[in-house]
Amino acid sequence: QARLVESGGGSVQAGGSLKLSCVASFYAANTHCLGWFRQAPGKEQEGVAVMPIGGGPTTYVDGVKGRFIISQDSAKKTHYLEMNNLKPDDTATYYCATARGYCGSDWLRFLELWGTGTVVTVSS
Repeated sequence: QARLVESGGGSVQAGGSLKLSCVASFYAANTHCLGWFRQAPGKEQEGVAVMPIGGGPTTYVDGVKGRFIISQDSAKKTHYLEMNNLKPDDTATYYCATARGYCGSDWLRFLELWGTGTVVTVSS
């Protein structure tokens, strides 16, 4: 069974940076998208960033555009989320995920697999 394992979370001050990594044991045949979503305490899941497996256009939620970068290394079955200029509002548990179908702004509708999450805490 496929698994995703995140790493790279931690605590930083506002303005700092973190880079999250997600290693997949393998990708299912129907996997189309690699992404990251987050969930803060008391809030709903929010799709942060997504991109087609193998490369292509990236999509970000408005609040992270210009600060976060999603990327992948297909050979390593790894995708990344580089987070810069972090803000306290970015505090959440971050989950890497794969999805089928459309790799756009509503990609969470097509979630296929996700990891156990890594916590990011940003202090002011």
